[in-house]
Order: sequence, then structure tokens, then C-alpha cells
Amino acid sequence: MRPSVLDPLFASVSTLPGIGPKIAKLLTTFVSSQPDREANVADLLFHIPHSVIDRRHRPGIAYSENGDIVTLDVTVDRHQPGPRGGKAPYRITAFDDTGSITFVFFHPRRDWLEKMFPTGERRIVSGKVEWFNERPQMVHPDYVLAPEEADAMPPLEPIYPLTAGLSPKTLQKAMVAAVSRLPKLPEWLNEAHQTQNHWPDFAEAVTVLHQPRGQQDISAESVYLQRLAYDELLASQLALALVRANMRQLGGLVREPSGTLQYKVISTLPFTLTSSQTAAIDDINKDLAEPTRMLRLLQGDVGSGKTVVALAALAQVIETGAQGALMAPTEILARQHFASMSPICEKVGIRLALLTGKDTAKERRLTQEKLDAGEIDLVVGTHALFQGKVTFRDLALVVVDEQHRFGV
Repeated sequence: MRPSVLDPLFASVSTLPGIGPKIAKLLTTFVSSQPDREANVADLLFHIPHSVIDRRHRPGIAYSENGDIVTLDVTVDRHQPGPRGGKAPYRITAFDDTGSITFVFFHPRRDWLEKMFPTGERRIVSGKVEWFNERPQMVHPDYVLAPEEADAMPPLEPIYPLTAGLSPKTLQKAMVAAVSRLPKLPEWLNEAHQTQNHWPDFAEAVTVLHQPRGQQDISAESVYLQRLAYDELLASQLALALVRANMRQLGGLVREPSGTLQYKVISTLPFTLTSSQTAAIDDINKDLAEPTRMLRLLQGDVGSGKTVVALAALAQVIETGAQGALMAPTEILARQHFASMSPICEKVGIRLALLTGKDTAKERRLTQEKLDAGEIDLVVGTHALFQGKVTFRDLALVVVDEQHRFGV
């Protein structure tokens, strides 16, 4: 059961202001970790801004650099609407103590622009300045406010990754509401470790990331981002530990053969095993002899002999009369494993087969019949091994090669 203190984080995004069914559906495909259910507040809060706009930058018109985002305090001079029915943009000229600037709008609503930019009055305008023919202009400003409304513009504005149909202002409004719902959670990190790294608590970390005081707050070195990254890593490891603990509770079958077949496999090799390979095989043999399920990662560089260790482990379960499988992420790798294992398996009497998605229906049927009859000891294949109707008489051990490429 989920603790009730977490309920605000699991509320649907449609409960936030400005998020109707259409935007909620858009956010679900964009930020949800589980697209089969509507995005929630937590999904939104973990959508981190990638940069910050400083709206406090007020250099004046004449001192605004090309491409800079600036905030200007101007007086509206005059409107220059394009010809009716034409494609010419609507232009508004304004000035301050340093010079003049033109605000440019395409496909304008004249009545709206006349209301937003009343001639002769002051306006606080913020957006990107571009110099064209040595004259400054600003196309579709981000903010146009009366002086008494200037506080409505954030001094520092986080910029988020967006998708088609989602406007920055809609997302920012929802983010402000989402941050306001952050619950005060009990700290779960080790106190000494947290203090050593100068990490804030969860609520502060999330709040600062969405209300940054500068680019440094959302950089990779930020203690706020590092805190959340560590939370994610720790949660992932705890989830894996719970899965492994649950698997061990389910139990497994003891596989404790004489080791004769494994010895034969090792003896056919044209080289002597390294101490690391021998140690890995011993560890695996001990796991197989336990009445619990084995979940083990074998790690090594390319060419270090992982496949040999895998075949030795498979030989242990095959000696007990059970079957083994080795999965590779591509058909090429599967065929390479099959080719390298075939001479050894033939010498020691392991019945080896290959199964890929490119096999014909007849080939798959024959392989399946032999698997069900126990006439195949070891099958090497691709994703085809766990898709469709592939079954085994007694599958005891599965080796997944390059498991990261399976998304495991």
C-alpha cells in the first residue's frame, strides 16, 4: 500500500490548473513513465528545465546585443499595420532614453495589439532582440505588461523541453501548481552521507530545480540535481533488491551433479582457464546447488572468456537431465555462439540447436518438437526464444548475453 503522504504526487495532471483532457493526453505521451495511465504530478515534477532565462537583463534598446533576451521599459510611439488582406507583418514602434525599437507581429489581431500597446503609454516588454539593417526589432515578444503588472513576469524563468501543442506558459503554470503540492517527506537518505555531499531534502531539491536562481542551479554539478539523481539510483537498486528477495522466497531446484560433464567441457578447451574464470564457475556451481533461484551477473571485457564460463554452467544443469538456453540480442551473435559451441558440444555429447526469428515454420516446428521431447539439451537463439509458443520440457538455466541490449 502506498503511504498517504505520497497521494499528492500521484494525483493526475488533469487536476492542475490549465490542464484539460487534451493537454493531459499530450503530457501523458510526453512525460509519463507509464503511457498506459494518465501522467501524474510526480511525472511533471521530474520533467526538469534545461536552461534559465534572466528577465532581469535590462540594458536599454541601444545596448541590447543581437540574439539576447532582454527586458525593456518603453513608450509606445505608433502602430504600422500592414495592408488589409496582405501578408505584411504588423509593426509597432516604441522608444526609451537610448533609442527606438520595432515590435513585429505576423497574422495579428489589430484590436488586441492596440489594447496591448496603447499609443503614448509605457509598457514592459521582454523577448529576443534581433538587429536587422542596423535597427533593433523584437518578433512576438514573450511578455507585454503595463508597469503596474510588471511583477507578474518572473525575474528568472525556467525553460523546459516541449512537444508540439504544448505552450511554455501552459506548462509553467502547471509546474507552479505542481510544486505547491509537494509534500514534506521523511528523509530516507543516510544522514552522514547526505551531510557529506551537502544535499538538500527532496522537497527543496525539486522546488529549486523548478524555481532556479540561475543556470548553476540546474547544471549537472548542482546539488539539487545530484540529490534527485541519487534518489533515482537508490530507488532502482532497492527495487532490484526486493525483486531478488522475492525470487529467493519462491525457491528453486537443487542442481548438484557430479560435475563430470562440466569437467569434459573444460578439458576440451585448447587453453587453461584463468583463476577468475575458475572462481566464477565455482560461484555459479554453489548457487546451482542451493534451493533458491540464481540471479547472477557475469561481467568481463570482450574476449575475456564469458562464453566459456556460461557453457560450463550450462553443462552443470544439462548433466542433471534439464535443459539450458543462451539468448543473444542479434542473429549474428547467436550464430557466432552456436558456431563456437558446436565443436565442444559435439565432443562432450551436448545436443545443441539454434533458434532465430528467421527460421522457417518447418524448422521451428521440428526444433519445438525436439525441445518438448527433451532431445535438445541446449538451445542458442535470439528474442525468438521467449516469444511466440516456444516451450521446454525442463528449462533449468537461461544465460542472457549482453543483457543491456535487451533492456534488462
